Amino acid sequence: MRVSRGTVVVITSIPNERQSPVDIASLPLPHFALGTATLADEPHAVVLLAGNVLDLDSVADSLGLSVPVSTVAVLEDWDRLLPVLRSAAESGVGEWTALEDAVVEAPIEPRQILQAGANYRTHVIDLAVKHADISNGRTEEQVRADAAEMMDKRAAEGDPYFFVGLPSAVTGPYDTVTLPAGTHKNDWELELVAVVGRRAYQLSKDEALDAIAGYTIANDLTTRELVFRRDMPEIGTDWLRAKNAPGFLPIGPWIVPKDEAGDVSEMRLTLELDGKAMQDESTKDMLFDVAALVSAVSQTVQLLPGDLILTGSPAGNGMHWGRLLRDGDVMTSTITGLGYQQTAVVDAS
Repeated sequence: MRVSRGTVVVITSIPNERQSPVDIASLPLPHFALGTATLADEPHAVVLLAGNVLDLDSVADSLGLSVPVSTVAVLEDWDRLLPVLRSAAESGVGEWTALEDAVVEAPIEPRQILQAGANYRTHVIDLAVKHADISNGRTEEQVRADAAEMMDKRAAEGDPYFFVGLPSAVTGPYDTVTLPAGTHKNDWELELVAVVGRRAYQLSKDEALDAIAGYTIANDLTTRELVFRRDMPEIGTDWLRAKNAPGFLPIGPWIVPKDEAGDVSEMRLTLELDGKAMQDESTKDMLFDVAALVSAVSQTVQLLPGDLILTGSPAGNGMHWGRLLRDGDVMTSTITGLGYQQTAVVDAS
């Protein structure tokens, strides 16, 4: 059993009649990573190494940090501390706990959450087809071809689109999420997250990845009926209401250093709903790669250590399948090299 933030999520037994066929034991964990875990009823910044976690409070003096250590404090001095953390972990010093005895939480409490939208080519094309009016003689194939041409032009000449999320929406990777009362169209959006490791502003694309400490996983849940304001159609999207309910941003479990994470341009994102794959795509399908996104958002925002930059969600959302979240569902989300999340959802009633 894993539990998080006081909410029980039984990994091998789902709290309804359905049983997930996902083999959790077969899902790989990172070898070395930074995170947060509850140990002896208190949250602690930890380092994961080979299936065990090191309480960073127990080695704070050697790190030059004050107790309690936080993951933000580690990221504030990331370039110096990363090799020190590796050395401390590999030496076996400090207080260690087996991972199965730890309660894994969201790895960080971010100050800023910057979210890219409409950044996967196939996803945007699918949305264009779904919302197109084909009654005037246009075929679905024509709509798809026109949308593909538009996406290719946007990738070559356009700019990424960003909006802002709230830290209060963040929850842990194994927490249960309660669907907002009175809502019926709640959706999933698995995303790769770049975690900022130094203060940075107005970076070039070539400089952008130097500001990134590592990567983690997010599931950017969305209440679809709240995306557009019916009372104010001229104002466009309302991401505040649609995406920031409590628990609507499961993060983690780990911040994997970028040199441990592998090639960010070839990561596989897979989200399974009760064992059925709904999203299964490569980061190759991004319109703007991670470096382009980080550079673009830094033109406006002063990036701070620990900030989260969400990079968009691939095709396969619930709106595409005509199957949205309902009471008792369980989502299992994986990204190559970053571990996995498992999120149960319950209705507010």
